[in-house]
Amino acid sequence: MLNMSMDAGTRAGSEPDRSRASPRTRVRAGQLLPGVDGRSAWTRKAASQIRAYLTDLGGIENCSTAERSIVRRVATLEVELERLEERFATAGEASVEDLETYQRCANSQRRLLEAIGIERRAREVGPSFGVIEQEVAE
Repeated sequence: MLNMSMDAGTRAGSEPDRSRASPRTRVRAGQLLPGVDGRSAWTRKAASQIRAYLTDLGGIENCSTAERSIVRRVATLEVELERLEERFATAGEASVEDLETYQRCANSQRRLLEAIGIERRAREVGPSFGVIEQEVAE
């Protein structure tokens, strides 16, 4: 039986669970992934996207841990979608498999964005048909 007064991962009469991440492998502030060099182009782009999405949500201080987790995944999909787009443009075509991957990633990204409340917003593109009709009638 688990002794609730002991540390999590420690059972009565057993050694502590050492399978947890050591302090060296934990994600630190400003770090995208543990043990990953943040200077690569991929990582810089992902970090830039994360900052942009967090800004759209009102800043990191206004986001829950779950929202930050979703933002990280959205940014990852964004970077990979851009890589696929570059491949399509360079090759001048896309394979069926790449298009299917692209579609799945884009749909997943849209659903994740909807989950954290980032939506498409309509913008004013000009006068409405009713306004134009009134101006013509005058």
